[in-house]
Amino acid sequence: MLWMATVLASALAAAAEPAVHYQHAGDMPPGAIGSLQLTRGGPLPGYFQPVEIMAPQGALVSLAAGADFQPPAAGPLGAAMLIGAVYRLKVIHIENHEGQEVYPTIEVIDRLYPPVGQEYRFTIPVDISQEEIELALSGRFVTRVIYLEDPRNPLPIAEQPDEQTCFQVAPGDDPLDVADRLGRPMAILRIGGRLPDADGPDASFLYNSPPWVKFRPVAIERQAVPPPQHAAVVVSDSQRLAAAPSEFDGPSSRRKSKTIISTR
Repeated sequence: MLWMATVLASALAAAAEPAVHYQHAGDMPPGAIGSLQLTRGGPLPGYFQPVEIMAPQGALVSLAAGADFQPPAAGPLGAAMLIGAVYRLKVIHIENHEGQEVYPTIEVIDRLYPPVGQEYRFTIPVDISQEEIELALSGRFVTRVIYLEDPRNPLPIAEQPDEQTCFQVAPGDDPLDVADRLGRPMAILRIGGRLPDADGPDASFLYNSPPWVKFRPVAIERQAVPPPQHAAVVVSDSQRLAAAPSEFDGPSSRRKSKTIISTR
């Protein structure tokens, strides 16, 4: 599972390490970080990383395909996404907000390295929470960074089964920076801001609808992630972001992923 990092956790992590110049930042435009990752080479370009998208109970989610959105469905929604591309989603039937919609984006910035033939058992879980949706509907912009937790630097927090642990960073803190200090950033979820034009979404709004592969998530394997965990809202310098798979990337360990959240 994925986790979210908290302000306290980020402050402690920052205090434990020397100052570093980060070339990536959480407020960079969608697609910028993933594109920089691809320029460094390695087994990233052209790889479809399985992602499992969850939404609040009752809400329906659809993913952009072509010039519009696919028919909405209840989560979990399985979609294998290209590294570096930006995918636009549409969330409707929101509890207490019937008739309103939000249009999050997902940017996958790294991949997992599962055993050959088991790619769809190890997904990056992206949980869209009711709280985040309501913040977006109130005019706020939410950034969630999903990261793979470094087992050598785990957060001292009890984990809840079937729940993605989430932490809020302090105002002014970079969630990407925080996530990088706690593990390896895998994906960025952004909610709020831009809406489609009255006559429908255009190619720019849909980020040209990059290709994706639909799959059915395996419920009993929702633990996903071969090794460490994913967290939201954290980015590291280009050298660390592009680092090769480390000892905590193997399929032998299935730790939960975590996330870090920033709201502005």
